[in-house]
Amino acid sequence: MARDKPAANIEIKVHSRHGDPAVEPSAAAARSRPSRTPSTGFGQFRPFKKWIPWLVPVFVVVNSVLFSITMYVNDCPKNSASCIGTFLGRFSFQPFKENPLLGPSPSTLEKMGALEVDKVVYGHQPWRLISCLWLHAGVFHILANMLSLLCIGIRLEQEFGFVRIGMLYIASGFGGSLLSALFIQSGISVGASGALFGLLGGMLSELLTNWTIYENKLAALLTLVFIIVINLAMGVLPHVDNFAHIGGFISGFFLGFVFLVRPQFGWVSQRNEPRRHSSTSKAKYKPYQYVLWIASFLLLIAGFAVGLVFLFRGENLNDRCSWCHYLSCIPTSKWSCNSQKFSCETSQLGNQLNMTCLSNGRSGSYSLANSTSSEAQQICTQLCS
Repeated sequence: MARDKPAANIEIKVHSRHGDPAVEPSAAAARSRPSRTPSTGFGQFRPFKKWIPWLVPVFVVVNSVLFSITMYVNDCPKNSASCIGTFLGRFSFQPFKENPLLGPSPSTLEKMGALEVDKVVYGHQPWRLISCLWLHAGVFHILANMLSLLCIGIRLEQEFGFVRIGMLYIASGFGGSLLSALFIQSGISVGASGALFGLLGGMLSELLTNWTIYENKLAALLTLVFIIVINLAMGVLPHVDNFAHIGGFISGFFLGFVFLVRPQFGWVSQRNEPRRHSSTSKAKYKPYQYVLWIASFLLLIAGFAVGLVFLFRGENLNDRCSWCHYLSCIPTSKWSCNSQKFSCETSQLGNQLNMTCLSNGRSGSYSLANSTSSEAQQICTQLCS
């Protein structure tokens, strides 16, 4: 249900060939060294504009507010016999057996807009592909994702501005939700991890497309690839939606070639130098940057279009790829990748719902006015576990 977070603390600095090279593997190293800015006849020359980050902090606030609203709607004391943190009132958490992340029930997340394939395809609710990015399964889940967003997103927004990073974040999250819906078609999924992996993918493609303006290229590339591999490897654990991670990363990787391309220093320098009569002018971008821009844009549009066609035709891509499920979970002797499903026998008389678990024989009566299938399944899971 929840999506694990990528953790990254890498900052890659470029140099202007007029000054000293600097590639910093961490934000702490960047703060410990004063920046040097080469000068021209017209004062200080700053090759790239530094933006004031505000969109990423707004994203963090929005996610936090929506989590609070979700907990208010959940109202555990009203719907469950035992809650965690009862002193919080209706903001208390569901039992650990139901949600070990300290959060709401699956039915509440479903109400709030969690990704559920049946509702997207047959309930005509495609907006869930985006709304699920703003919901989180619990306190641990939202803390991990928001800390990662601050670490990765603020640095990128400073470098490239809120428009490009905002579009990269949303489009990558959409790509992660789309791939998740094509491979994982049972249960619900929430979380910003697909968008976060998109930011990591964008960082990788930004390094590649702006390759000529970096020093210590190999060290920067190996550091970033190591972070990405570790985070993707964590996705093979059970109950982690690694398809959302993979889809977000691939989308962000292609989007990075589109949104995060930088002009060459020769062109920037020429624009900032005194006007001279010259027969030659520097090209703004290298030819390979144009090629990567066009190819990535076309591949991304084609991938989204084909994915949406398959999704709304009700395709399950596991039927076309017999081994792809291992990308999300690898079974071992310690855990199973098969989600346990419980069956119950139910009968309802008025507002009274009677339910008996078929696996252990436990039964119970519940007062529900209009029980939905998701609420009934939630009660059945509690009864059988």
